[in-house]
Amino acid sequence: MNNRTLVIIAALLVALLAISSSAFVIKETEKAVLLRFGEVVRSDYTPGLYFKLPLVHQLRRFDARIQTVDSSPVRMLNSENKFMMVDSYAKYRILDVERHYVATRGDERNAVRLLSEQINDRLRNQFGVRDLHEVVSGQRDELMAEITKNLNEVAKTNLGVEVIDVRVKRIDLPPEVSESVFQRMRAGRELEARDHRAKGEEAAERIRANADRQVVEIESEAYREAEELRGAGDAQAAAIYAGAFSKDPEFYRFTRSLKAYKESFNDRADMLLIEPDSEFFRYLKDAQGQQ
Repeated sequence: MNNRTLVIIAALLVALLAISSSAFVIKETEKAVLLRFGEVVRSDYTPGLYFKLPLVHQLRRFDARIQTVDSSPVRMLNSENKFMMVDSYAKYRILDVERHYVATRGDERNAVRLLSEQINDRLRNQFGVRDLHEVVSGQRDELMAEITKNLNEVAKTNLGVEVIDVRVKRIDLPPEVSESVFQRMRAGRELEARDHRAKGEEAAERIRANADRQVVEIESEAYREAEELRGAGDAQAAAIYAGAFSKDPEFYRFTRSLKAYKESFNDRADMLLIEPDSEFFRYLKDAQGQQ
């Protein structure tokens, strides 16, 4: 190998090294800015192959996909002057990569820190004018939508990013506040339970009184009907007895005497002290009842 061949090979290696160091590819999931001595000279890259000057230009790449800012729980004060531990997160993506690079100096940690501060400031302002119920359930969706809209406008201008969503993952009360809220909720539930029990007892008393009244009315009505039936039966029996007595008074007296004998000697322990010629033995002495 002579000197000419070595020169050609060296030239080819230098050319290959120059091409490899100047060519770069922008992917679909990336955004990039081209810097020249620290200043942005181009940022409108679309996916494809590009070239830059080695040692003069510097390329900075950024993730163009949706990113998450997961803030640490922050202590906030609500309208009831009670502290809450609020844990939130936000979704965002780079919209203007040049503005984003200038605002953060190319450090994503700066973007996360700035967004976290903006989110916490807005949550603190909104929670400060609302009570616990409103921020937990009552107006939570409207609150998040308002914060997202407001933060997006500021983030586009200051950080070159689009805020897609802001959400509160969790709201905790400090232990001393939790105990106070628990006691208040417990007192409220106990008051509600006592009210329900009082209403139940009142309804039970009304039902018992109504039932007692109905029992008295039913028993009175039954007693009246029984007395009426008994009176009618007695009247009918008396009429029958009177009819029978008028038709055959002797037979009537005979049957009454038999009934009296039966009832008098129903028990062996029964004892009668009576004269032998008493009227009571009239039909025992003579079948015709003759004296």
